[in-house]
Amino acid sequence: MVCMRHCNRASACCRWARQLRSVALRAPARFPTMPVVQRKPGGPLRNTIYEQQTRSARRLSAGRRFAYRLVVPIGLLLLKMVWRCSRVVSVVGTDHIVHALARAPSFIPVYWHQHQLFCVKHLLSLRAAGVKLGFLISPSVDGELGAMIVQRLGGEVIRGSSSHTGARALRDYYQALAHDAVSPAITPDGPRGPPWKCKPGAILLAQMSQRPIIPMAFAASRAWKIKWDLFVIPKPFSRVAIAVGEPVYVPKGLNAAALEKYQSDLENRLQALYVQAKIVLQ
Repeated sequence: MVCMRHCNRASACCRWARQLRSVALRAPARFPTMPVVQRKPGGPLRNTIYEQQTRSARRLSAGRRFAYRLVVPIGLLLLKMVWRCSRVVSVVGTDHIVHALARAPSFIPVYWHQHQLFCVKHLLSLRAAGVKLGFLISPSVDGELGAMIVQRLGGEVIRGSSSHTGARALRDYYQALAHDAVSPAITPDGPRGPPWKCKPGAILLAQMSQRPIIPMAFAASRAWKIKWDLFVIPKPFSRVAIAVGEPVYVPKGLNAAALEKYQSDLENRLQALYVQAKIVLQ
């Protein structure tokens, strides 16, 4: 079983590497491999190739836009209620973010999909310190709702789909990191799981960009866990601790086996940060 898992993960790294090589060969000669990303004034980052290949057949009609404008304030209100009803009693390791920003204007925040709520809250609170937090949002009409919420929170929107256009999404992440000083948040297990298992995207992005990964986790004294994806929602009046790990730099020129070791190490770091946050609450 161990051998099978090793082979599967190594082959996954190889597939991602082949995708990136093929994308790089089709891109302009200047590396990084990015085509020019178009940004409408005041709008989100968006690679126009998505408009050709991944957009929904539906259009953002006036009626849908009006409905979204009603839903967004409600969603923001619920989110802020969750944030305000729990008390953050400790944040450990914020100096790691400060040190990373002293070396480069952006980094790669990485946390489990289940730990988004308070990791995102903490990163958004650091905007004045130079953190421009970015989120990958689907280019479909349905994604407009998420994009509106992110922009209202002060985040940066990167339009793309990691599920259907993984290599191109990685290119857009690179654009955000290297050229727009955006720190794109990555959940390495993703909404589809399996939970607590790292996919290679964050490692490959760190290798391409030479920007550090900053792992994060949080723990709550009392919380609900959504059944289908184990998403953590702290219960009202619970205590929350956030743990930020040391920057992880991924050198260039690694083979599949070395990349797999970095994946395993990142999993261990994220789990250790979660344990650290839980200990703080005791």
